[in-house]
Amino acid sequence: MHTWHWRNWQGMPYLTCSLLEPWSHGFFTHPFWPRSPEELTQVLQPEASVYRLKQVHGNTVLTPQEIESKLGKGSDDDSALASADGLVSQKALQAVWVASADCTPVLIGDVKTGQVAAIHAGWRGTAKKIVPQAIARLQTQGSKLDDLRIAMGPAIAGEVYQVSVAVAAEIGSSIISHDDENTIVDALHELPDSPLIADNEPGKVKVDVRRVNTLQIERLGISGEQIAIAPYCTYQTPEHFFSYRREQQKKVQWSGIVSVGNSIFT
Repeated sequence: MHTWHWRNWQGMPYLTCSLLEPWSHGFFTHPFWPRSPEELTQVLQPEASVYRLKQVHGNTVLTPQEIESKLGKGSDDDSALASADGLVSQKALQAVWVASADCTPVLIGDVKTGQVAAIHAGWRGTAKKIVPQAIARLQTQGSKLDDLRIAMGPAIAGEVYQVSVAVAAEIGSSIISHDDENTIVDALHELPDSPLIADNEPGKVKVDVRRVNTLQIERLGISGEQIAIAPYCTYQTPEHFFSYRREQQKKVQWSGIVSVGNSIFT
């Protein structure tokens, strides 16, 4: 079983996952707000260069080189950031960051190449298969599926995430191929360890977005042993995490990971 550990920095807690032990990484909590990824990288690996995005709930995945060619380097202003929801490193000492406040932050490391990825997987990004997209980018850079280690951080849990049947079907269409909403939802309910939970309200259902991401990843041929899911719900853990659904405020927590050279694994 993969273990999650609380770490402390200047009295503030952040989470790490045993699956990602080779990399400096963290799923940060709300006391770190409003520190920027540049400041948080000092906690993880002060020598690393820092990359973040203007997140738009899509499935675009960029590399640092693509960001720099689009924008020129170095700006903390959102208007000057590249629009995407996933980042894949290309060399050692690149810190990649995503922000979330109910959406799923996903951090990936490759134990052979040392490459990493950070992904913001909300329901829209999940419906558009952003995590498989990021994995495909890693594969184009030499990653093998067996070498990937994937940790999903704190996010809203299925039992409190009520959505419309239409939204559930849009998310579900990423793993069930069908045009009819009700057919997709019925098929999802029948899956073992279903990502859906029935809801008493007509036209509504509850959905576990992290479970849908897990199913997408497993369908690529990645084993469950390579995936860890944080045992925390942003909505139900107000002492540690912002939740947009709970507070309706645009505050976030950051999740980041720093790439290493393949020499540390060889």
